Amino acid sequence: MNQAVLEKDATAEAKLGVIDCDIHPALSTPSELSKFLPARWRDHLADYGPRSANPVVGTLPYPRMTPGNGMRRDSWPPNGGPPASDLAYLQEQLLDPLGIEYGILQPLAAGSSTLNQELGAAMCAAANDWQIDKWMAPEPRLKGSICVTQEDTPSALAEIDARIGDSRFVQIAIPPRTIEPAGRRRYWPIYEAAEHYNMPIGMHSAAYGWHTNSGAGWLSFYIEEHYAFSHSLQSVVTSMVFEGVFERFPKLKLVVVEGGFAWAAPLAWRLDKQWERMRSEVPHVKRPPSEYIRENVWFTTQPIEEPENNRHLLDTLRWVGTDRLMFSTDYPHWDFDDPRFAFKVPLSPTERAQIFRDNAKHVYRLA
Repeated sequence: MNQAVLEKDATAEAKLGVIDCDIHPALSTPSELSKFLPARWRDHLADYGPRSANPVVGTLPYPRMTPGNGMRRDSWPPNGGPPASDLAYLQEQLLDPLGIEYGILQPLAAGSSTLNQELGAAMCAAANDWQIDKWMAPEPRLKGSICVTQEDTPSALAEIDARIGDSRFVQIAIPPRTIEPAGRRRYWPIYEAAEHYNMPIGMHSAAYGWHTNSGAGWLSFYIEEHYAFSHSLQSVVTSMVFEGVFERFPKLKLVVVEGGFAWAAPLAWRLDKQWERMRSEVPHVKRPPSEYIRENVWFTTQPIEEPENNRHLLDTLRWVGTDRLMFSTDYPHWDFDDPRFAFKVPLSPTERAQIFRDNAKHVYRLA
């Protein structure tokens, strides 16, 4: 049976003003970060390298079939640098034509999962200085993420304290594939600081991490790894709910980035059902898990799940809550979502404004 396809005005978001919650700035050269590092760590990196937490040596985070390890084919700037390494071209290709009012920078491989944690702390500080120098100072539409070493709590808190006075930073960035489940108390001082400063925790899906995305070991195919991004984020949400993070820090805001969102509603349903049966095991979880998720968790939209019948997407959006969703492009990656063509469903003007602009303004406290 033929199913109706619901179209929409492709210029609607260009008129609205969009907040893009997932832009990946890139280094022009591998050594670009070095100028922000102390001499000790510049020498260390030159001699020994960073030693990441990824145990599968030699693998690529993106397939070779996509040029530049997963980038849009048109994203190379005229100066010959890597995609998203040139501010002028990012402005020309993304910010200006698509009506991006603000863009949230999500630096990757900033040092958060470096095995040498002292080096990781230095790399995070350098990445934060780099965001200021190269991106936020010359372009006020770009807002930064405070990169921290979540496995070394004292250094993470010191970096948060050092950056919190700079309003250009709008979230604290932690990768989801941590040494221990995200709800464990070793991370609570970071959550406490985030709540105290009313600063969201942003957890962006990671191609590398301390553990596999799978519960059974390292995956055979890239397509599995790409899909499994959502698995690590579901584990984050589940752990933080049942370990009591949101009960202890009721004003904490968690943003799960680049893991989709369609899983949020069935996850909440399942957690509620299990909590009703086994709540005596977690007496510190005083309310149904879905209530914590509805109050403390937001989701960026990319990659958008797109069923064949797009009315099903509309149902999913409303199950999750259009007040919980924040638009993201994932620029400059190959699965980029263009705000002019995303969400081919009949959203109300209020719902559309929530997803593309207003929710992010609230979460990130943007004027």
